[in-house]
Amino acid sequence: MKIHEYQGKEILKKYGVPVPLGHVAFSDEEAVRAAQNIGGSVWVVKAQIHAGGRGKGGGVKLARSIEEVRDRADDILGMRLVTHQTGPEGRIVKRLLIEQGMNIARELYVGVTLDRARSQNVVMASTEGGVEIEKVAAETPEKILKEYIDPGVGMQAFQARNLCFGLGLKGDALKNGVKFLLSLYKAYEATDSSLAEINPLVVTQEGEVFALDAKINFDDNALYRHPEFAQLRDLEEEDPLEVEASESNLNYIKLDGNVGCMVNGAGLAMGTMDIIKLAGGMPANFLDVGGGASAKTVEAGFKIILKDPHVRAILINIFGGIVRCDRVATGVVEAARKVDVKVPIVVRLAGTNADLAAEILKKSGLTFLVADSFKDAASKVTRAIAA
Repeated sequence: MKIHEYQGKEILKKYGVPVPLGHVAFSDEEAVRAAQNIGGSVWVVKAQIHAGGRGKGGGVKLARSIEEVRDRADDILGMRLVTHQTGPEGRIVKRLLIEQGMNIARELYVGVTLDRARSQNVVMASTEGGVEIEKVAAETPEKILKEYIDPGVGMQAFQARNLCFGLGLKGDALKNGVKFLLSLYKAYEATDSSLAEINPLVVTQEGEVFALDAKINFDDNALYRHPEFAQLRDLEEEDPLEVEASESNLNYIKLDGNVGCMVNGAGLAMGTMDIIKLAGGMPANFLDVGGGASAKTVEAGFKIILKDPHVRAILINIFGGIVRCDRVATGVVEAARKVDVKVPIVVRLAGTNADLAAEILKKSGLTFLVADSFKDAASKVTRAIAA
């Protein structure tokens, strides 16, 4: 689950992470009042959307007077902000963060996430603040410093010092940097985050260290432990089909292809997408209907997949381990009769009662393309699109 920058900063403050003074605003009048409450003579007006690269897209602007705050807010609110993360369709800006201007000396990068290959959290830091970390990793990976955290003891002060030394921090900036990193890691772990990224982390002329930006993503599987985070979700920032899928307890991610995928299990879903590409097709989505794959979930999956106008065929790839294949086949037939499916449907069922499932599909009176192997399913669905 993603949240806005201003929401992430409110959470970070509770764990002692220094952030600039700031207030959210939903209108130019609220923006003016926020600037007046903050005080000072320079403010930053920042678009709040779930995407990076806002500054390059014109969504972050300085204001040196209250009237400029009003003008900047009026310019940004309601704009269609296009960044490298939004895609060409962009996002409509509906809220702003008004923050105090900072006396910036340096811009750095800090991020915390899980390294799945090592089964450990990793704290990353770089001198290349304000730059997409993916670009730094691809072009100058040596500029990314890493400290892996032992889950039994947590992040230690010496690890924070190692990173700060690597960033070239000295004096007050060094002491403040160590405190910042330890507090950031504490926030990441306590909130069950999947990502805590500060880009840029700024060092001021006075040696203070602040999170100038904050990207916090929560682990969906741990949200039951944090009911207070539910109100932070902004459904308008999420893909409507993904929101609809979550309401049916389906895991759905929209992609750019034309083959709709309905699979049970995340690993099988990823393998299915890979083999579709190997066969010359392009997956239109990731859709995991879960271990049950009942008629209800299959019907919901059909409806969601078919709302994507680019889908020209559907591949159902179900492994009958927890659920029997004949029950899945019955569910597929019932769902296909309820939902007006006008594109070819390729079905591959493997596992318990797979033979019985094939008979159910053949006797249904519907025009399913039944595949007898993983490879056969991918071939049939790509041929169906080409036909």
